[in-house]
Amino acid sequence: MAIKRYERYVWTVLGYTVLVILWGAFVRATGSGAGCGAHWPLCNGEIIPREPMLETIIEISHRITSGLLLFLIAGMLYIGFRLFPKGHIVRAGAVASFVFVIIEALLGAMLVLFELVAHNPSMTRAYSMSLHLINTLLLLAAIIMTGFWVRGVRAPTWDVPRPAKLWGIVGILMMLILGASGGIAALGDTLFPATSFKEGLMQELDATSSILLRLRIAHPAIAIATGIVMLAVARAFATIQQTPITQRYAWLLYGSFGLQIGLGTLNAVLLAPIWIQLLHLFLADVIWFAFVALIVYTFEQRAPEASV
Repeated sequence: MAIKRYERYVWTVLGYTVLVILWGAFVRATGSGAGCGAHWPLCNGEIIPREPMLETIIEISHRITSGLLLFLIAGMLYIGFRLFPKGHIVRAGAVASFVFVIIEALLGAMLVLFELVAHNPSMTRAYSMSLHLINTLLLLAAIIMTGFWVRGVRAPTWDVPRPAKLWGIVGILMMLILGASGGIAALGDTLFPATSFKEGLMQELDATSSILLRLRIAHPAIAIATGIVMLAVARAFATIQQTPITQRYAWLLYGSFGLQIGLGTLNAVLLAPIWIQLLHLFLADVIWFAFVALIVYTFEQRAPEASV
């Protein structure tokens, strides 16, 4: 019973993590990242700002929700160590989740302290955001894997067919690159909004435009290439581990990636309204969940065969 409650706790932490990620994207999209100035963990030099502006309220609420996430994952780590013995894979997943959430907090603090927020158009900000997004994906992966391991999925093994290893490595790299490019594209949309689709395209093709705009055009190409790879990955994994659950996650990956391509196109045509940006990011998290689930079930150790 305690383990079932812990499993529900881990999945709840995962859902809350996604909400924190979406709120962080809202902070970026509204240009509220400098709502507390270049101060961290204080806000404009105060613990509780007096007469805060809207940007300050948005930014400080993100800090509060992020801080709560840190405590929730610390609780996940503590309970995991209480429930599972030394060397159990759940302990490793909980430790990884805690390490990545600490890194997440430090990266967020760095963005604020070095003023890589609001309307800063530097490549340093772009690189920092890309690193931030990659760490976010790794944090999600650690929580997802922990949830499945608590459910009873066995620890991973490298003793799988070679195609699974190759597709797994290629898939992970492509998804991380896609996430980083998506962050740059979103930053370009925020800093250099266009008044029409044609204007946005001309910005991307103009050699004198900001490098962020010229990099933005690469994101759709990376997304299409990653989509093709994901189709191959899902097909390969579902073939190697032919169970109803891997088939289900393979179809979730197919469907969510197809929707994502359509939503990305709509995002470009409608000039990246905030609500579509958030929906686009949420669907990216769904894709990542399906992909990580496939990895967990494909790479799990096989149950020992019963002796005759």
